[in-house]
Amino acid sequence: MPKKGIAIRIILSSLFFILIFLIVIYKFYELQIKRHTELYEKARSKYTQTIKQKAERGKIFDVKGKLLATNQPCFEISIDPSFKTFEKESDCREIAEFLAKKTENNAEEIFQKLTNKKLPDGRIRKYAKIADFVDLDTASEMKDYIKEKKWKGIFFIEKTKRYYPYNQLLINIIGFVNIDKGQEIAQSGIEKTKEKSITPEEGKIIIERDRTGYTIEEHILEQCRPGNDIYLTISQEIQMIVEEELDKIVQMYNPLSAYIVMANPWNGNIMAIGQRPTFNPNDRSSIKSFEAMKDKVISEAFEPGSIMKPIPVSGAIDFGIINPDDTFDCENGAWFYAGKILRDAHPYSILTVREIIQKSSNIGTAKIAIKLGAKRLDNIFKRFEFGQKTGIPIQTEAKGIYRPLDKWDPLSISRFPIGQGILVSPLQIVRAYCAIANGGNLVKLRLVDREVNPTTNESFIFPVEREKKIFLRPDTAKKITDMLKLVTKKGGTAERAAIKGYEVAGKTGTSQKFIDGAYSNTKFHSSFIGFVPADKPAFVMLIMADEPNGNHYGGIVAAPSFRNIGEKVLRILDIPPMYIDEYEENYIKKKNGEDTQTIP
Repeated sequence: MPKKGIAIRIILSSLFFILIFLIVIYKFYELQIKRHTELYEKARSKYTQTIKQKAERGKIFDVKGKLLATNQPCFEISIDPSFKTFEKESDCREIAEFLAKKTENNAEEIFQKLTNKKLPDGRIRKYAKIADFVDLDTASEMKDYIKEKKWKGIFFIEKTKRYYPYNQLLINIIGFVNIDKGQEIAQSGIEKTKEKSITPEEGKIIIERDRTGYTIEEHILEQCRPGNDIYLTISQEIQMIVEEELDKIVQMYNPLSAYIVMANPWNGNIMAIGQRPTFNPNDRSSIKSFEAMKDKVISEAFEPGSIMKPIPVSGAIDFGIINPDDTFDCENGAWFYAGKILRDAHPYSILTVREIIQKSSNIGTAKIAIKLGAKRLDNIFKRFEFGQKTGIPIQTEAKGIYRPLDKWDPLSISRFPIGQGILVSPLQIVRAYCAIANGGNLVKLRLVDREVNPTTNESFIFPVEREKKIFLRPDTAKKITDMLKLVTKKGGTAERAAIKGYEVAGKTGTSQKFIDGAYSNTKFHSSFIGFVPADKPAFVMLIMADEPNGNHYGGIVAAPSFRNIGEKVLRILDIPPMYIDEYEENYIKKKNGEDTQTIP
């Protein structure tokens, strides 16, 4: 072959290889430079996964740090349908049956998730949730079986679910959460009111896995932040005593509902607050009615009846209209005023102001209010802020009903003072008695003591607020307190509220319920509210039963519960008896470590 031909072939061959080389170079350029981001993301999506990282919801504690609402460890179970484990239909059926049995879900729905390999936009599906909030024991059993079967692509993501260690204790105030699309949604109580503080901030984490599905590395994109912890003013120890007594009231009288509120009159701290009916949020099957889920103590109002009487009487004393020794004719139990007859439970003739409170005379109280006058009576009700919310941090608080002066009818001046025609919330009446108990300061009730950041341990304490002075005269509170002491002594309506060794001040209420335009003679609110020790109170407490059966007098239904709870709480607070008697001697001996009989 001529040299010229060989040279041409060499040149053509060289050009061919140069062209091939240039094409390869271009392809490398295209893959490594032009399409690098696109291809990297495709490869990355095959072996990496971005997962939302959830922090813990803030916990709820009592005032001493006892846990009332927490987060129980559990697992979310998810799968990656792109794994070879899910290639065969028969394998998917077996896996779906297993997962359905363990998580109590539908096997066919799980099967569809296992076999659905692509997203609507055509991309490979890398994630599908199978079950949420699986408990630790079930998850552990599942992991062992999955490992034995060598199934890849099934993942267990650690998370938490809300748990209430004491079940129904204080739950109508704590509130509860429901699960909606995997998210915890607060439904009521502190859980809802403090939702912004309690809710954690989500983070994002990238997980890189090898071809077998094992995690190689994790990268945090956004750091999660746990929710703040909430510390209530409630004492868990006292709350348990209160709820035990509520159960006794229900057992003895089977009322429609019953509740108890206890507060410190000096700083407004709610020490205990409970109701029946209630429910166990850890077992939703325990919910028998919607009524059980309501925070009735805060969201409902009622006609207070006779527990309202000390309010207008204190106003009349403070304005200098009456003195405790002044007398009024109680008309032997029936008095015609403004076209209506007002009756007393028992016929009384002439009573002093002290006796009017002690015997709970409707007629005597009404005559005091008339002597006080409508404007001044309206003034004293407004000082106690009836008809206004107390500001307790629960969203459903009732403000009650108190009509403005220009809306009063001729009967109002005689009926409002005895607790008819006016609606108050339990918190309003407790706050009013706190003002009497502490010498005349209307304190702001506190239910939340502080919030704490669990990461930094920084604490925000909600301040104690004294809103204003109620009384103009410095001795008004003492005078009305001395009258309230007589209620729990011999001849008073609440002898059963007396606590041996202590002075107890208080007032009974037996209010007829207003039904279908008239006051019922068979349906009542039975109540007692008081404070002890009377001259330096440790607490104010209200006990209320709605439509008790068997008896309806506050002095019989509610007053004994005050005594039962008070005896135990005074010991917890280490407040010794005031009187020198056998009781106190036993108390002192016990404190000194001497042998003695059990303190009654």
